[in-house]
Amino acid sequence: MSQTFAALRGQLLDAAEAFAEGPAVLPEILEGLVSDVDHALAEPLEIFPVCHHSPASALAMGRRLRQKQPKVIYLELCEDLEPILTELRNCRLPVAVQAFASQVQGFPAAWSPLNVIAPITEASAEYQAIAYALETPGVELVLVDRSADHVFQWQPQEEPEEKEAPEEDLHGAAVGVEIGDLRPRFAELEQYLIHHGKVRHWSEWWDQFVEQPLADADYDTYRQVMALIGSLFRRLTPEGSPNLVSDENRERYMWTRIRAHLAESGLDRSECLYVCGAFHAVSRVEEAGSAPDTPDLEITPRTGTQWLYGLIPSSHSAIEAQFGLAPGSVSIAAATWEKGLKRSKLTPFRLEGQKGGRRKAAKPLPLPTPDAPVTDKLTEYLATPGAAAGLDNDELRGWCVDIVRLARRNGYLSSTADAIAIYQTSVLLANLRGRQRPTPYDFQDAAITCIEKDVVPGRRDVQHLCEILLGGDKVGQVGYEALPPLAKDVHDRLEPLGIDLQKRTISRALIDLSAQPGLAPCSRLLWRLQYLLPGHAVRTVMGSRRLGEKSVQESWDLDLGRQQRTLIELGYEGVTVEQVLEQRLRRAVRDPKATAADALAAVEDSLRLLESPRLTDDLGLRAVELLAGERTVDDAPQVLHLIRRLIAYFESPAHPDDQLPAWCQQFVTAGYAHYCTLLPTTFADEETGVRQVAAMLGFLFSMESLALSLGCERTQLELAVQQSAPQTPAKSALFWAARHQLGGLPLAELRHKCDELLANPLVVPSFPQYVSGFVHAMEPVPRLAPFVVETLSKAFARLPDPVLLPWLPNLITTLKQDAAELVPVLTREAGRTFPGQLPALDAWTAPWNRPARKVAPRSAALDRNGDPRARMLLDAHPAAALGVAELLGVAGEWQAAPAEDLDLASAASGSGPAMALLATYPESAKAAAGLIGG
Repeated sequence: MSQTFAALRGQLLDAAEAFAEGPAVLPEILEGLVSDVDHALAEPLEIFPVCHHSPASALAMGRRLRQKQPKVIYLELCEDLEPILTELRNCRLPVAVQAFASQVQGFPAAWSPLNVIAPITEASAEYQAIAYALETPGVELVLVDRSADHVFQWQPQEEPEEKEAPEEDLHGAAVGVEIGDLRPRFAELEQYLIHHGKVRHWSEWWDQFVEQPLADADYDTYRQVMALIGSLFRRLTPEGSPNLVSDENRERYMWTRIRAHLAESGLDRSECLYVCGAFHAVSRVEEAGSAPDTPDLEITPRTGTQWLYGLIPSSHSAIEAQFGLAPGSVSIAAATWEKGLKRSKLTPFRLEGQKGGRRKAAKPLPLPTPDAPVTDKLTEYLATPGAAAGLDNDELRGWCVDIVRLARRNGYLSSTADAIAIYQTSVLLANLRGRQRPTPYDFQDAAITCIEKDVVPGRRDVQHLCEILLGGDKVGQVGYEALPPLAKDVHDRLEPLGIDLQKRTISRALIDLSAQPGLAPCSRLLWRLQYLLPGHAVRTVMGSRRLGEKSVQESWDLDLGRQQRTLIELGYEGVTVEQVLEQRLRRAVRDPKATAADALAAVEDSLRLLESPRLTDDLGLRAVELLAGERTVDDAPQVLHLIRRLIAYFESPAHPDDQLPAWCQQFVTAGYAHYCTLLPTTFADEETGVRQVAAMLGFLFSMESLALSLGCERTQLELAVQQSAPQTPAKSALFWAARHQLGGLPLAELRHKCDELLANPLVVPSFPQYVSGFVHAMEPVPRLAPFVVETLSKAFARLPDPVLLPWLPNLITTLKQDAAELVPVLTREAGRTFPGQLPALDAWTAPWNRPARKVAPRSAALDRNGDPRARMLLDAHPAAALGVAELLGVAGEWQAAPAEDLDLASAASGSGPAMALLATYPESAKAAAGLIGG
């Protein structure tokens, strides 16, 4: 142990003795802090402790690089991200370096997709080190942290079991008692520092007591203070905690990689620099250190997961959320960085061609400066009161004027008096908090106090306006050259639209395919992007691309500039949009939870968006497999609607072929057999809903003619209906409708059944359920629509109010949720049944309430030959009748009927059924005569 900090160590031990009533472990902690700093400074390989996204660290890094000019920089960053760092030249900071894996191998499938990001800002020591290494000839940058694959290898592979909380956790953030030891936790220290520092949150405390004092400190002071802070965090971390174990494993990994590189390159350790977090700089694990005889960590090989690497846009708010910082703290750090550069006249390192910067590249580096002996700077730093920090008066006055101007633009009634009040309040708050000058946080509090009202007049409150004034939520951007191939392809293919896709505003694209048919490829690409990209990156305003439709004029809102991340991550899945779309459709139908409805939806999407018959056939065959393997009918309504739509498309002129695809024919036959088999079970199953059974019957009846033409037998359907035994009223109504469709239950008998139900007092309370069943029956048996209107009318007329009124909301909900497509059918049928004008309603009689008309009996000859006038017409033109008979497959000769059977006298005299009909409805006869000119 060196004697550099002997004096400081003695002072701290004396202080520990003075606080005799404090924790018994306090002397150990205080002495350990100094020992950790001494140990870190004694390492032959220079360790540069940093705080991520800290302007003080970035300023110290810039000075140290110019002074030392190392030949190798070891950086705490995932080692497999190194090749992508050169693409930072084509970006506007902040951006994030990303490792992405959509398909996992060696990890739980539920973890997919895997994603690791490392945000980079200009006001960070990491970026200064990267820019120096990439722009300085002869300098090597080596990333030594665990790979993205190892990040997830060290995660628990199984979901942790739920256990009872340990006894000490019941006390929240209270002191935890260990064996003979009393050790404070960092949460208590944080609250203590925030309270006595008179600040609102940890970010403000760090800015006031670490960032501002270290911004202009010399290198030795900066290094010793950061190492001391890192040691404090380690000493207050409970032993054996998961985070500490993970951090120690990272340190073993990084030191193992460093020693391996030193041995391979043969460089002197004095020519290298190790940049890591302050927490890792004071590591005391056995594997830490650059000595060759230090033990190494046995690094496991990577899994078979294929990782993809790229850059995505980041923002100040995203960084604050990731690191748990207060809102606006990164923007304030950026402002502190700019002020520090102006004050120190330091030229930062920047990558050549870096977008978004106003400064030029750094000048050639001078000769390196020899290092002076390390001296104790901690004692002086800890004993000296904090220097005056924060804003100067001129800047404070400027901000007060600017915030008032911003507030007025956003609807606040602010004036010059408010600017004066903000200035005075900022000074007052700084004095109350023991500060010599106001800080940006004091200014924010003063602006909110003086301007904010009970109601925010616009979209932005005063706190948001202050954040905008202090730098705002700066958002980075990835340049074209740094985009993945898919994103570049999208930009190139959309170039004919004449829109700058890098803009951060929404652009409107107008496509008129009739005037500019060359824009058709752009239209197809936009429809595919809208399907693949979530959110509002690509959104259609006008136009549609439903199955079999292609709009002539389209309008699009494009926001790819602000939604770069979604497009970039889409590029990790393939080289072109079409490839990604095909992969997603195939993956969707191969998913273990995929259903036949999912496969049919994928078929429809492939027909709408891709011109690939092979893909469509593969997806359709998968739909047949899934349907045959299903044991429930939960998705029967979706299956019915999708297959109807697909068959209508294949039979329409929009489809080039004149016949159904083979997979579609197989789906119909398989579905016919499948639903016939399950029909008796679903009728009896209480858990199967009425809508599902109605959809099954709808499939069987609507596909019956097609299925029979493809080899199915109607006997199978008849037997399935006969074997069904419904147990609920709604399914009983469906069952009767099915029997009626098959010819086993005439409409008169069905009407008689419903009348009996209404006449039975014991059944009346459940009659609404029968009505609901009949409403759903319109799906399989559309010709029952008049009967359903009749049944509903009788229910409204005859049901007592205690039964009718509670049922009406349920009926409306059922029609809205489960049978919305049937409401227009009911409406049209009701329009044909009921009078169209209110005055006619008083004299109107429902058709089912009109007395039956008595018709005179007809002779046997008339029953056999039909209407005599019709028979006379056929005898006059026998060729037409023989032609129709031949089309029906009946051959023969025409035999005229005897005159006595035609009852010519009755026809001539104007009697008979036809003339009776004309006499009953003379207006219809006159209208028909007027149409034919009679």
